[in-house]
Amino acid sequence: MKTVGIIGGSGYTGGELMWLVINHPALTLDFVYSSTRPSTPISDTHQDLLGQLDLAFTDQVNTVVDVLFLCLGHGNSSAFLEQHTFSSHTIIIDLSNDFRLKADAHFGGREFVYGLPEINRTAIKKATSIANPGCFATAIQLALLPLANAKKIKDTVHINATTGSTGAGVGLSATSHFSWRNNNISWYKPFTHQHLGEIGETLKQAQGEDTDLLFLPQRGDFTRGIFATAYTAFDGTIEEAYTLYETFYQAAPFTQVAKKEVHLKLVVNSNQCFLHLHKHKGQLLITSVIDNLIKGASGQAIQNLNIMMGWEENLGLQLKTSIF
Repeated sequence: MKTVGIIGGSGYTGGELMWLVINHPALTLDFVYSSTRPSTPISDTHQDLLGQLDLAFTDQVNTVVDVLFLCLGHGNSSAFLEQHTFSSHTIIIDLSNDFRLKADAHFGGREFVYGLPEINRTAIKKATSIANPGCFATAIQLALLPLANAKKIKDTVHINATTGSTGAGVGLSATSHFSWRNNNISWYKPFTHQHLGEIGETLKQAQGEDTDLLFLPQRGDFTRGIFATAYTAFDGTIEEAYTLYETFYQAAPFTQVAKKEVHLKLVVNSNQCFLHLHKHKGQLLITSVIDNLIKGASGQAIQNLNIMMGWEENLGLQLKTSIF
């Protein structure tokens, strides 16, 4: 059994990660760090863990823990690691955006590998530190990687993606409380979202050149999931497109290429990504759906750990969606 420490466990991502860790057959939860809730029972904050987890939050860390997950706000992971030194044998998986870009990947004597298994599996196997991808970035990259890998992106890619309210975190804001969010929809950060940097680097890695991306993120009036669509010029047939995608993802246990139209309920509460293709007047439309908290965050973090440890990639991640 490998011991696990979680830094920042009071949010949605930390709560999902705790549930996955305590139900993983090769992991045991050692501590959950919180500077604001020390000694408070974790199940007081994450009520779905009542009867499942008896630990309390702590403001102390075990510096020789086998695996450390950082579930902190963006910009806080690097600050935390500057203040706390962990064993060189400790695997670190960061779920913020602090180390995702190549310019930020080297920190404190560690090299953080970008943790998108569908393209970086070989590097992840050898890594000791992982920068977990963003939720929008995961959905969009999985939609476009087969095209980029085949050098088939030759025009601007137009992207529209709608996320649930949990994507904004547990902190209340003017656009996250129920009265505003319910029966409502809006865009934010048009064409400038912070995940564009990591998406661009991954697509350039696959295609060998920069890709022009126009991304419009939206806030949805639901709690979980991302529904993303991307379209760009494609001169092949729809049959050729499906062959391209099915071949690229044939060894990816969590990315499914569907012939029928896809919807969010196919993936919510799972580590799956479902993709669907549609061709219209020279444009290929790719629809991608994921759960932002699992495949877009905590589930992918466990998936990366499984690969690093040489375990079955789906170990502890055989989750059932709530489709009805």
